[in-house]
Amino acid sequence: MRDADVGDKRVLVRSDLNVPLEEGRIADETRIQASLPTLRLVLERRAREVTVCSHLGRPQGPDPALSMRPVEQRLRELLPDDRVRVLENTRFNPGETKDDPAFAQELADGHDLFVQDAFGSVHRAHASTVGVARILPSYTGLLLERELVELRKLLGDVERPFVLISGGAKVEDKLGVLRNLGGKADVVLVGGKMAEEVRAENPLPFDVVLPSDVVAASEFAADAKTRVVPYAELPDGWLGLDIGPETRKLFGSHIARARTIFWNGPMGVFEWPRFAEGTKAVAEAVASADAYSIVGGADSSRALAELGLADRVSWLSTGGGAALELLEGKELPGVAVIPEAR
Repeated sequence: MRDADVGDKRVLVRSDLNVPLEEGRIADETRIQASLPTLRLVLERRAREVTVCSHLGRPQGPDPALSMRPVEQRLRELLPDDRVRVLENTRFNPGETKDDPAFAQELADGHDLFVQDAFGSVHRAHASTVGVARILPSYTGLLLERELVELRKLLGDVERPFVLISGGAKVEDKLGVLRNLGGKADVVLVGGKMAEEVRAENPLPFDVVLPSDVVAASEFAADAKTRVVPYAELPDGWLGLDIGPETRKLFGSHIARARTIFWNGPMGVFEWPRFAEGTKAVAEAVASADAYSIVGGADSSRALAELGLADRVSWLSTGGGAALELLEGKELPGVAVIPEAR
């Protein structure tokens, strides 16, 4: 979009405003903040109108709990310009996820050009990410451009040691990127529930570093009885909901020696404070490392934001699934449809 003539034009911008909501309030506005540079540039270049569209959550149809209204209100506070309007949740229309040509045309109508800036959604072939780009002259936004530049660095030659940190619930969600990047990493640290799967049967063609101890809970509950135990001595029926103190030190020592870091996924049930210490320890270690560091995934990003460490990593990606698919080597539909972005 640096080369786009937007003067006196009506511009449709696909932003990623898919923010977490808690009781109708925005819990983390990182993605809203990340959308602002592109919107400001379009306005500064004297666009006549700027229409912002995004999805929010995974509604199966119109759902008041997932209305864009709280997001629109916050965006207007940050960007008080009457030329800006925000459309309702694109996923309220069933044609969105089907890349329905009719819905894409509905979005495109009345606009002169399209700016794709929603990196967190470009791995989905939806009407607002792919369909519209087939109809209108299309450009990449500043956020999308930066995401592609920073993440692609990990696919080339990197400074070593290269430490890959992976967490979360399911190893299958991270298997592609682990296989693609793990082979070139010097150390792969695995935490979260997925560590249990890897420990039981490692599906990877290389060794990984697993937790040696865990914060065990008697049940899956925020107020469950807990104790720290060696992973091998986890009591029957108990659950490992966070990495333990020894594992935090072990992971931290590897991270401290790194010169390149990619981290995606929490080390435990981060949303419950009693099981957040492992994720926080990794966040602090990554932020303190003298390395080129990229962090992706909602929980990892939120941990950095809550600790005030977001500006101490090289790049904080706004796209969890999109980042993983890019690093897995897959083509992203919302990028492929814009030739200049490939």
